[in-house]
Amino acid sequence: MAAATSCRRVALGGLAVGGGAAAQWRRRRLLPPDGCVLRLAPARGAAAEPGPCRTVTVDVGGRKMELSSGKLARFADGSAVVQLGDTAVMVTAVSKTKPSASQFMPLVVDYRQKAAAAGRIPTNYLRRELGSTDKEILTSRVIDRSIRPLFPVGYFYDTQILCNLLAVDGVNDPDVLAINGASAALALSDIPWNGPIGAVRVGMVDGETIINPTRKQMSSSALNLVVAGAPQNQVVMLEATAENILQQDFCHAIKVGVKHTQQIIQGIQQLMKERGVVKRTVQKLFVAPEEIVECAKKLAFNKIYAVFTDSSHDKVSRDEAINKIRLETEEQLKEKFPEAEPYEIMESFNVVSKDIFRNLVLSEYKRCDGRDLTSLRDIKCEVNMFKMLHGSALFQRGQTQVLCTVTFDSIESSVKSDLISTAVSGIKDKNFMLHYEFPPYATNEIGKVTGMNRRELGHGALAERALKPVIPQDFPFTIRVTSEVLESNGSSSMASACGGSLALMDAGVPVSSAVAGVAIGLITKCSLEKGDIEDYRLLTDILGIEDYYGDMDFKMAGTNKGITALQVDLKLPGIPIKIVMEAIQQATAAKREILQIMNQTLAKPRPNRKESGPVVETIHVPLSKRLRFVGPGAYNLKKLQAQTGVTVSQLDEETYSVFAPTPSAMHEAREFIHEICKDDQEVNLEFGAVYTATITEIRDSGVMVKLYPNMTPVLLHNSQLDQRKIKHPSALGLEVGQEIQVKYFGRDPTDGRMRLSRKILQSPATTVLKTLTDKNSIVLGGTVPQSSTSSQ
Repeated sequence: MAAATSCRRVALGGLAVGGGAAAQWRRRRLLPPDGCVLRLAPARGAAAEPGPCRTVTVDVGGRKMELSSGKLARFADGSAVVQLGDTAVMVTAVSKTKPSASQFMPLVVDYRQKAAAAGRIPTNYLRRELGSTDKEILTSRVIDRSIRPLFPVGYFYDTQILCNLLAVDGVNDPDVLAINGASAALALSDIPWNGPIGAVRVGMVDGETIINPTRKQMSSSALNLVVAGAPQNQVVMLEATAENILQQDFCHAIKVGVKHTQQIIQGIQQLMKERGVVKRTVQKLFVAPEEIVECAKKLAFNKIYAVFTDSSHDKVSRDEAINKIRLETEEQLKEKFPEAEPYEIMESFNVVSKDIFRNLVLSEYKRCDGRDLTSLRDIKCEVNMFKMLHGSALFQRGQTQVLCTVTFDSIESSVKSDLISTAVSGIKDKNFMLHYEFPPYATNEIGKVTGMNRRELGHGALAERALKPVIPQDFPFTIRVTSEVLESNGSSSMASACGGSLALMDAGVPVSSAVAGVAIGLITKCSLEKGDIEDYRLLTDILGIEDYYGDMDFKMAGTNKGITALQVDLKLPGIPIKIVMEAIQQATAAKREILQIMNQTLAKPRPNRKESGPVVETIHVPLSKRLRFVGPGAYNLKKLQAQTGVTVSQLDEETYSVFAPTPSAMHEAREFIHEICKDDQEVNLEFGAVYTATITEIRDSGVMVKLYPNMTPVLLHNSQLDQRKIKHPSALGLEVGQEIQVKYFGRDPTDGRMRLSRKILQSPATTVLKTLTDKNSIVLGGTVPQSSTSSQ
């Protein structure tokens, strides 16, 4: 990055047009083959003539963060490289100049982890990056939520943000750098965007906050908080996982994080000033014309007001009533404004509905379902829904219904991280997971039931982070919680946290405390001149329509003691810290009320797991017996799994873990293990001692002998039969059943085979003859003492 500070304007290679005029061109367009003409279209916006490379260094938490632009990816509307330590991320921003057919902001954020950035090669068959990993999708969502609120209202132009890892040092996490890179790329482009923003990660080690902690510091941190802030100490986005930390510590961490984001914002603003950024003038912002809005208000105000003040409506009936009014109003608007575009008609009705809904809350303190601003919906809980399941719970809050189940499996079933995630976070596997499912019938719709989408992944990750801090680290099983949303009318992810907590306790998982979650909404009134918030209302336990018409979705989960997870999504370009603190306080009160209701159903984990649940036992296998136990090519273990469903995993040199899905399967596994090992009894043989062996078979290479009845025969090679060199045992007159004296020399360290010799006894050395009595075998659940007796 040091070289970046001395960069100047360079000519773009590969476009030899008019000598040095190549920098004036940006995009090539090939005409149809019959024309065979190559035309070069001039670049648009501020990026048409790339200026010199600019770099600014920002001190964030005592460490240097570098932001640079103007050297890489200059054809993009905006490009920036952010570096912290030896981790560097390049982010590009491109937005079309023609509007999209979509009736929303078509923003796509793609965060990609390059294996080369970590000095690795992908391990898949093609040895290249394929689909997006969970980590990439979740990071893309965090970036999206940080930058989306700052686009102008009605900016419906396809926009793409691409984040590429250039280098990963395994010390600094690149996800926060990507947020800052997206902010810088958009701010330095000509794309309309009301930034910049800044983002930091806040950790907490031994009660002290750390800004942008290293991987080693994060391993002992009780907090993982990502804060995205706007100018004037405004909060744009929050994402947090916490080890049940206290509310006051959590609030302090947010304030510290917002304070440090201001330094990053100032650095990006300095780059904007040096580059002289000028934003483009768009063709059109898709907003409803004031004239049509006023007409729609006259036609539909009373009807909409009547629906929103009728608390007898539920989600479906309210939506049907509003849609009926919508169709009638839109038909009247089309007759009065025949030249208006369909979007303007639809949006005009939406504006009227939204204003009525919000004014009811702001002015009359009324919610459409009749609750006051801080009341919860009715909550019902059930556990042990199906006896065959390891754990289950049904959580119903209003018209949001979630069925959660718990499944135990072996430690080998844990989720294995990809190479880059392991290099960045150090976490190689995960033995607790929560999978969230949102089928279309949950909202009375139809649709394809395919694989997991980004929304389901994000909601499941939030509920998983809420529950993970209370799971014991030494639990002997991999735990999978599934959360299936059966009905949805707001905050199904927090309902998943509540239902998941009950299901875990029903399954007998010794969680440290019950967990509950709640969503807080926000309705604001902004001044027309400055755009500042003049008045606001916070809503507890929001409905789906309150989320749709509101300005914030504030989700918080935790125990009676503290906070375990937080996620804040805004539609505003920022809110004061004061509102965030009030939302945390209001969510804490609601969380405790929910926990009281949940405790009436199940107050603590069941003392024992269900009888139908899985069983884990340890088995001790001496090194000498490992080959016999495992079998050639792990044949015995594969056969055991095929016949009984039992899996065996090695814990150390002589200890194995046996996982059985049911107690009956474990019983079958015990019988199987005893069967394959019943003829492999042995005593503790003494090195250098002489024993009596019985010949069981004559072979060309030697004789097979046993030292005791239940022993597996071992080969006594021709070279160890006699001092003389022989080609066949018959030369010595040996026969099956004959007893001979052999000397024991331990076992081969590579394959565990017993080493015996008869030849050595033909020397005049004094020997001690051993008589074997006690026997020992492979032992399930422990070891049995071994002994032998000797005689002269």
